[in-house]
Amino acid sequence: GIQTVRKLVDDGYIGDIVAANCAMICHGHETWHPDPEFYYKRAGGPMMDMGPYYVTALVQLIGEAKGVIGMTKKTFSERIITSEPHYGEKIDVDIDTHLTGSIAFANGAVAQICTTFDVHYAPGAQCRFELYGTKGTICVPDPNTFGGPVLVYRPEDQVSGQAIDPGLMAHNAPQYYTGYKEVPLLFDYNENSRALGLSDMCKALRTGRDFRANYQQQHHVLEILTSFEKSSREGRYIPLKTHYTRTAPMQNNPMHGILDD
Repeated sequence: GIQTVRKLVDDGYIGDIVAANCAMICHGHETWHPDPEFYYKRAGGPMMDMGPYYVTALVQLIGEAKGVIGMTKKTFSERIITSEPHYGEKIDVDIDTHLTGSIAFANGAVAQICTTFDVHYAPGAQCRFELYGTKGTICVPDPNTFGGPVLVYRPEDQVSGQAIDPGLMAHNAPQYYTGYKEVPLLFDYNENSRALGLSDMCKALRTGRDFRANYQQQHHVLEILTSFEKSSREGRYIPLKTHYTRTAPMQNNPMHGILDD
């Protein structure tokens, strides 16, 4: 799904990227995870847990980031586990569990991101990822998965109606996507392909080409992830020291199991 979005972006389908808005909203993992304590200790939290999926997708789609500003908080000082085998045990929360902020990109785009373990939210709606361009908008699929849907909205898709302030219109949840068109996935491996990056690295080592999930990407993403809490703690904008050049998009080889020629 993300590779399909990248092709649409690279082909200029929504013009120049203006901004992005993404969120991972849930009330923590102690209701289902068999051993959830580490999520609330140093190096845990929603940004370090789920942020890698979202921020990696952002830099893949937009490119190098240059700075971060964030505001973070800890809402609950302790959590009670309701999953087995630690049902009823308490967890002391040592880290911030609601992190929000903005990322400034080198090309001028700005992304807002929120990750939280503090909010009650319907499970099927906990991911929101939208990419805004000068010629349209793309609803990006959950970067924690490999499929879709990929939804695109351009000016010509606008549904005709009474010319009034959109904020005064009555809305039901499905109407937010009225006029969006679903784009078929253009690449293979839309199942739970957790080892795809490793397979790509192995193919790269065998053929001598660069691999996609390289250290430069991980270093850049990690600095972004850790800068939200630092920005909030220090009360300032954090310029990034790392640099990033987007790696090559995936190829669409017609033979399943063969990443490229």
